[in-house]
Amino acid sequence: MHLKRDDSHQHGPDVIPITFLLEDPEGLTGTTQKEWHVKGGEHESLLEVAIDNGINIEHACGGVCACSTCHIYVEQGASQMNPASEDEEDRVEEAPGIKRTSRLACQCELKDLGEGKRVPIVVRVPSWNRNAVKEIPH
Repeated sequence: MHLKRDDSHQHGPDVIPITFLLEDPEGLTGTTQKEWHVKGGEHESLLEVAIDNGINIEHACGGVCACSTCHIYVEQGASQMNPASEDEEDRVEEAPGIKRTSRLACQCELKDLGEGKRVPIVVRVPSWNRNAVKEIPH
């Protein structure tokens, strides 16, 4: 499934620092790089930022909160995102290995707190979170 981008609103400039910690970098990026430092813009989801930077987090439903394949752990910077909705919490409960910091990358919308107030976001992508059946774009 391809990512369904929400282009109904303006995305801010890429100013919010995000670190993706990849437990399976080769499976997600085709490289051995375990730590990726990128920037995202206000109103972008963590999934959009990851995909735009070559980190292929699974998203079987296309990023519409209909599955739990983009399950991640937000280790730092949750204040820079919207809170989880009830729909997201219901989907997260279906994911394996849930923790208090579990979120769906497609539902984590970035908020820009402004210069001097930005908190670095740290996200861990677990190695087991992979879709065994993957559609290939054509």
